[in-house]
Amino acid sequence: MTDFWVFGYGSLMWRPGFAHEEAVLARVVGLHRSLCIFSWVHRGTQSAPGLVLGLDRGGSCIGTAFRVPAGQADAVIDYLREREQVTQVYLESRRDVFLADGSDRKVEALFYLVDRKHRQYAGKLPLERQLEIVRTSTGSSGRNQDYVVSTARHLREMGVRDHALEWLSQRLID
Repeated sequence: MTDFWVFGYGSLMWRPGFAHEEAVLARVVGLHRSLCIFSWVHRGTQSAPGLVLGLDRGGSCIGTAFRVPAGQADAVIDYLREREQVTQVYLESRRDVFLADGSDRKVEALFYLVDRKHRQYAGKLPLERQLEIVRTSTGSSGRNQDYVVSTARHLREMGVRDHALEWLSQRLID
């Protein structure tokens, strides 16, 4: 078995929660980051859902690729499934990512993509509606607004522009 990669585009970027040997800025083509999932556990409840990020069709997404040592693969996959698959809203997939470490390497990475058929799929909500939901939601992992603000801040620190998250973050911290 060889080392493997995990692609993070939301809270995995700033709180991976698993051991890794390398963390590299990376880009995936054909998918984009979107607050398109109603959160019933981590950032909301079933009666007052929050919104969390998913990778949805179209565009491209810059995130972080984590290289995991082969000997830790099973433990990391188990951890990620427990963390990401609480309600089975994501599809586990492997896709190519392009590493932005100066090498232009293309590696296969483990992804968690939104399942558009899942009842928690929110689709593309207007920013004002997203703001309303995020501002008032809290789940087992904390306030929804903290998740959005932390993700936007981390993306800015990485030099990545996400206009929707920036718009939301500015309004949440004002």
